[in-house]
Amino acid sequence: MITRRKLILSGTAALLAGVLPRHVGAADDPVGILTAIYARVAAGKGDSGGTFVIQKAARTKYLSNGLASLWAKADARTKKGDSGPVDFDPVTNSQDPDLKAFKVEAGRQEADKATLAVTLESHQAEARANPADKTIRYDFVREAGQWKIDDIKGAVDGSPWSIRALLAASLK
Repeated sequence: MITRRKLILSGTAALLAGVLPRHVGAADDPVGILTAIYARVAAGKGDSGGTFVIQKAARTKYLSNGLASLWAKADARTKKGDSGPVDFDPVTNSQDPDLKAFKVEAGRQEADKATLAVTLESHQAEARANPADKTIRYDFVREAGQWKIDDIKGAVDGSPWSIRALLAASLK
């Protein structure tokens, strides 16, 4: 039989559970976010790529306000029919994604900033001769209580690139 005390306590607990801040889950931190992104990319044959992260509709979900705004400005300057300043999949650092496995490594993390690295392994061992081309680096910022990607960096044939730099250069 439910006593009045148990009823009041359970009601209070239910009320507080809805009001108190929730514990940040693994998917809400930079490591969890990248793990979810790359798990989706690696699903199947790993050839679907990670362009879902940078599509216009998803930018506000994954990207910081500053990066999304910069991208919108670059898009506005892109002539109709052109591919724009980012004409590759930055998540897999490729034109033709081929992701077999990945490893997310946390770098430095502060209260509102974090830097992480993701090492990629493709199905073809010889696909990336330069070791620098196998690592994608992410800068995260915390906005409105959520972690967002503020820059994506990598290398092609050992030559570094940055999404922010590519977008900024397209506006000059």
